[in-house]
Amino acid sequence: MRKCKVFVGNSHPELGKLVCERLGMEPAPVTLKKFANGETSVQIGVSVRDEDVYIIQSGSPNINDDIMELLILISACKGGSAANITAVIPQFPYSKQSKMKKHRGAITARMLANLLIMAGADHVVSMDLHASQMQGFFSKPVDNLFGGPTLAKWIRHNVPDYKDAVVVSKNPGGTKRVTALADSLKINFAMIHTDRRRAKDGFEDKKKKKKIQKKVSTLKLNHNNEDAEEENIILSGESQTARVVQGHVVDDAYQSADEAAKPGMESANSIANGTAHFDQYALGGSYDADNSDDDDEPEAIAQEKLITLVGDVQNRPAIIVDDMIDKPNSFIAAAEHLRLNCGANSCYLVATHGIFSDNCLEILNDCAYIDKIIVTNTYPIDIKKREACKKLVYIDVSTIFAECIRRDHFGESISVLFDNLSSFA
Repeated sequence: MRKCKVFVGNSHPELGKLVCERLGMEPAPVTLKKFANGETSVQIGVSVRDEDVYIIQSGSPNINDDIMELLILISACKGGSAANITAVIPQFPYSKQSKMKKHRGAITARMLANLLIMAGADHVVSMDLHASQMQGFFSKPVDNLFGGPTLAKWIRHNVPDYKDAVVVSKNPGGTKRVTALADSLKINFAMIHTDRRRAKDGFEDKKKKKKIQKKVSTLKLNHNNEDAEEENIILSGESQTARVVQGHVVDDAYQSADEAAKPGMESANSIANGTAHFDQYALGGSYDADNSDDDDEPEAIAQEKLITLVGDVQNRPAIIVDDMIDKPNSFIAAAEHLRLNCGANSCYLVATHGIFSDNCLEILNDCAYIDKIIVTNTYPIDIKKREACKKLVYIDVSTIFAECIRRDHFGESISVLFDNLSSFA
């Protein structure tokens, strides 16, 4: 493509090269290095005057260094009189910090958006932002591409009897994402709700309530004056609840350390908060939706929780969908509940961004209740880890970014690209 340059940063050179191959061009020459004191140095090796510049830089384990490198590279191109500068950020960093969760917190994603615009970016391209409202942080155009079509295509071709499968959201916050995928595949969906407030007291209440709901009635049916026939009917709801302790599903008889030390006593917190017996009437169903990003934090894992599936996965494949896989605990708890308590015959983890912090990938790979882990290549994963993890499926999405760059450069409609993607064709 004439009058166009594509620069590839150090965060994900593999994806950058694949995009350039799809475009039929070489990455523009640039020298990226660090001084002895840790400062980042950028030197562009080609003229960018009056040209469209695209800079590919995704999230990575060295997230802060790569953000600084991106900002300096944008500024260098601006100083080189580039006509338009587009930051292509497949996995947008700090996307989990897109809202203020606590007092005196920071909306870091908005700050990063301001930094990109101030550095000189005229356009931003990303994929599956953690919250689509983040596009409002920018005063310049933002294209939020979809990874769903690629993931849906894999599901169609690789999940046996995918039409009987159920798409599952592991928290209320991801319900919209899950329903979109379920609608595109024309299959059912379910939702998992994790409640930290009720713990064992609420679990006992739910068990009693479930027993009451199971009513057995005898119906006498007379057909054509024949003898009466008796039929037992069991009425029950489509929800299964279990306890989660230290990130794993436990059975009803399990006693935590606190319960063993103080037998027969209710949770001090539930008594203090007045929720020992009345939480089933509490309002605020979106409680966990706001805190769903904290499910894998150490303090959240240490708490005993209730995990409830709303839906039916009995003898069906379960597909747990999220925008990213960062830490393993909430995914393992969901997979254990689906397989052990809800009767799912297989379990797949599907996400656009495979971040896999620390040893997350190894832990998920060793989990007996997870059959496959499917992610795209928006985030770099070491090739040795990929080869060692037999359950991992690493899907290439470079074609989507290449087509977006081509259409943008030639002034073609990007909305056509969205229409095609949203149809999951």
